Amino acid sequence: MYLLGYDLGSSSIKAALVRADTGKTVAVAQHPEVEMNIVAHQSGWAEQHPDTWWKNVCLVTSKLLARAGIAPSDIQSIGIAYQMHGLVLVDKNQEVLRPAIIWCDSRAVEIGNQAFQDLGEEKCLSHLLNSPGNFTASKLKWVQENEPDIYRQIDKILLPGDYLAMKLTGNAVTTISGLSEGMFWDFQAHDIADFLLDYYKIDKKLIPGITDTFSEQGQLHQAAATATGLTAGIPVTYRAGDQPNNAFSLGVVNPNEIAATGGTSGVIYGVVDRPAYDPQSRINGFAHVNHHFQKPRLGLMLCLNGAGIQYAWLKKQMGDPGISYEKMETMMGPVPVGSDGLRILPFGNGAERMLVNRHLGAQINNLQFNRHTKAHFFRAALEGIAFSFVYGFKILKKSGLNPAVIKVGNDNLFQSTIFSETLANLLGCKIEIIKTNGAAGAAKGSGIGSGYYKSFAEAVATNEIEKVYHPLQKDSAYSAAYQVWEEDLEKLIR
Repeated sequence: MYLLGYDLGSSSIKAALVRADTGKTVAVAQHPEVEMNIVAHQSGWAEQHPDTWWKNVCLVTSKLLARAGIAPSDIQSIGIAYQMHGLVLVDKNQEVLRPAIIWCDSRAVEIGNQAFQDLGEEKCLSHLLNSPGNFTASKLKWVQENEPDIYRQIDKILLPGDYLAMKLTGNAVTTISGLSEGMFWDFQAHDIADFLLDYYKIDKKLIPGITDTFSEQGQLHQAAATATGLTAGIPVTYRAGDQPNNAFSLGVVNPNEIAATGGTSGVIYGVVDRPAYDPQSRINGFAHVNHHFQKPRLGLMLCLNGAGIQYAWLKKQMGDPGISYEKMETMMGPVPVGSDGLRILPFGNGAERMLVNRHLGAQINNLQFNRHTKAHFFRAALEGIAFSFVYGFKILKKSGLNPAVIKVGNDNLFQSTIFSETLANLLGCKIEIIKTNGAAGAAKGSGIGSGYYKSFAEAVATNEIEKVYHPLQKDSAYSAAYQVWEEDLEKLIR
């Protein structure tokens, strides 16, 4: 029997099949092979059409089944991971009304900031764990104000994972974890955040019904089965945002455990057992996959918009045609720590919450025409992302997180030895590279939701540690390079 997992990202749709009894991933697929387009009609905007997601889900499923060579009837359950904070609007016929406003879109920053001021910072932080900021609720308010004809047609608002589950099952529902990431959940009332909806004049009826993260959330209907090549009746039994799912995939479910990822955006995600928030809302708290009001499990998330997207941009703009990331890593190997003084601030992908929603844009500092090469740029880009992680980790530590280990998957930026070593040395803790990915984690999550696995530990028991990066005893070169980089940043944000 097999478990199927999808990971709906902003760059591609990934899918994985996991054999339930061994926990081993038997096949993975991705579509498209290159990054999906993000449309920006204005500066700071970012949209993708959900129809594109669905077409790619169908294509990746066909690709996955062909690689695995199994009968679709052998699939026991489906799990979904998805890019967080997006806004999908559907009408009464479950038709999409406009392109999705995705996570890195910054158009609603001022709307959220005004709500934070008017409702009171303490009220928002103690109930939402965040400022309304640039999250889904504020994006919905933007639609209400700027696209009233579309707003009047809305039947339900969905997160990207809710949309995918709806396409598979016909059921438009969401989760507490999902509502919390959109600023729709009140952690004191343990209910929908009526006070914010009332302030925004948003009808509560637009919020879908609530289902448990691990539960039967609907069954694959015939139209979806025909489109994907799967068998009708397979239950969808798990959904979670990509970062809570990544943490679960890595076995991070208990207090003071931390996961990280370095995809289009970069994230450090730590679990605490009490409501916690940053007074400036630079880090964000959400309900983790195993949260319950009687046994709180909150995920504190530091998000860096400008991470892998910066490195991918550099590869496209400065790399030779067809160059691989592995070749780039080889090229930058001889470049010393600190990139011979070349420094890059990677904040060119919208407003950065860690920097109090500032739009800084990316910065290149101390470029020397007679000294620096493409290899220096490649290394400075990786170091700049790692330094951003370190800067944010200092904020996380103030919330009580102080782990000895950070767990990460074996894909994206952490495939780079230079990136991983820089981070381990500056944070002073081990980095464990674990052989898994978000789609495989979603598949295992479905195994819990369907009752095959009886515990979180059982679901991830077969995870393999692929590599460990240990901090050096002496890291003066890393510390010196970071200090100069931080001074660059502080000059910009004073």
